[in-house]
Amino acid sequence: MNENILHKSLLAFTLALLVWSGMHPKDRFTWLLEVLPVMIGLVILTVTYTRFKLTSLVYLLLSLHGAILMIGGHYTYAEMPLFNWLRDAFDLGRNYYDRLGHFAQGFVPAITAREILLRWSPLQPGKWLAFIVVCVCLAISAGYELIEFGVALATGEAAEAFLGTQGDVWDTQWDMLLALSGAISALVLLGKYHDLSLRRVAGKPKG
Repeated sequence: MNENILHKSLLAFTLALLVWSGMHPKDRFTWLLEVLPVMIGLVILTVTYTRFKLTSLVYLLLSLHGAILMIGGHYTYAEMPLFNWLRDAFDLGRNYYDRLGHFAQGFVPAITAREILLRWSPLQPGKWLAFIVVCVCLAISAGYELIEFGVALATGEAAEAFLGTQGDVWDTQWDMLLALSGAISALVLLGKYHDLSLRRVAGKPKG
């Protein structure tokens, strides 16, 4: 498929899902908090598209991550129906959709950060690049937890669905561990393919 057509299709998919997610969400305040990063990301990616076009791999991953956020915003992370079914079918202790979300919070930013660093810095593929990418992902995860903390302090019970702890006192630590696991998994599974994609788009990396 032509890359421009693919990119337009991903944009159309994301916009359609955004409209759906905003139709009668379980909690409007939670929906806004969850989908706000998607809205901001769409604006940034649209404005920078002609000047700094990313690889199709990154656009695809960002679209999938956006879908996870928007679905979570529509149902709330503790009430996503498919994961409620999994919880009941396998006698699990909680709805694990938020765990998927935090794994993606490491997986997708890892490839995105990797691309930006390879194209905008002197870094080349290797251990230092991987280390810095993982650190970036952990910083994003910790930053998100601080945002949740700030929203909870400012709004009290209104942020309960946004926090999505489901009674787990270690929820914040699990979130960051899953983001770390997602970042490492992305580098291991997609690193070489990402290098090939970068060579087609920007002639880099060379190492």
